[in-house]
Amino acid sequence: MTSPTPDALRALGLPAQVRACLFDLDGVLTQTATLHFAAWKQTFDALLADLGEGEFTRADYAAYVDGRRRYDGVRTFLASRGIEREEGSPHDPPEADTICGIGNRKNADVQRILATDGVDTFPGSVRYLAAVREAGLATAIVTASANGAAVVEAAGLAEQFDTRIDGVVAAERQLPGKPAPDTFLAGAEALGVEPAAAVVIEDAVSGVQAGRAGNFGYVVGVNRLDHAEALSEAGADVVVDDLADLLTEGAGTTLSRPPVAVPGPPADRPDDEPTTGEEDP
Repeated sequence: MTSPTPDALRALGLPAQVRACLFDLDGVLTQTATLHFAAWKQTFDALLADLGEGEFTRADYAAYVDGRRRYDGVRTFLASRGIEREEGSPHDPPEADTICGIGNRKNADVQRILATDGVDTFPGSVRYLAAVREAGLATAIVTASANGAAVVEAAGLAEQFDTRIDGVVAAERQLPGKPAPDTFLAGAEALGVEPAAAVVIEDAVSGVQAGRAGNFGYVVGVNRLDHAEALSEAGADVVVDDLADLLTEGAGTTLSRPPVAVPGPPADRPDDEPTTGEEDP
């Protein structure tokens, strides 16, 4: 990848020090968040009904499941309702009444839907990704999903990324999931950049928290679940309704907060010339 110019970074709405973009997948690039919510709801509602509990809601999804690894999501949501289950094993069948069995039940639904319906992308995000690649930034997918490779391939985006850290890779390396920063840190390391030179792009509160915990140079929150305030409170430097809103040539913007480090250095100033420091996020 070539080094991005100051003008290119300004056009992307990114700080001057950024050299890599770490993208979450579900809800940022692909319209699979709705798919995941539907699968989780079907799985949890059946369990909750048997216990006389209220249904699984979008608020539950955003707070306890979105962005987390599958078994972490099961564990966190059940704990929020005071429900205890044995951990079980990742090899548990979907009908097993364990943390792993419940997670595997949900995943079986996701794989069935992927096989029959395919994957839709967010056009604005694909446009932004293309602009990022054209600018010369390195790119990585960092997702909690164990289906990351299949989803990226189904979406036709595989060639747009230099590396991928997904649920399978995280399990192999025993990396804790979001909101811990470890998977994003692994993505930055794979791209050969320091966290301070990378931007994390996330739609989940847990993912934004991970970006902030990892001391990344910039964190972009994508407001897909009408929780812009929560993303901001979790540490997002900026929150957008669509990634295309960051592109300065776009007509209008829905930025909740202007990027701190934009516009960056003037185009006629050499990269190595001292600055006032106002560009740092």
